[in-house]
Amino acid sequence: MEFFTQLADFFRPLWGLWLMLLFSAIIAWVMWPSKKRNKDMESHAQIPFRDQD
Repeated sequence: MEFFTQLADFFRPLWGLWLMLLFSAIIAWVMWPSKKRNKDMESHAQIPFRDQD
């Protein structure tokens, strides 16, 4: 049981770094320009200007 306590004590400070890297990866994936998503975003951006008929 002492082994798991030492292991937890070792990894506890790394949680912040791991979460920051995960958050950065998600933001990079969302913001990364891609042709397919760019076309989708352009069509989504035009939704407020479409005629309601």
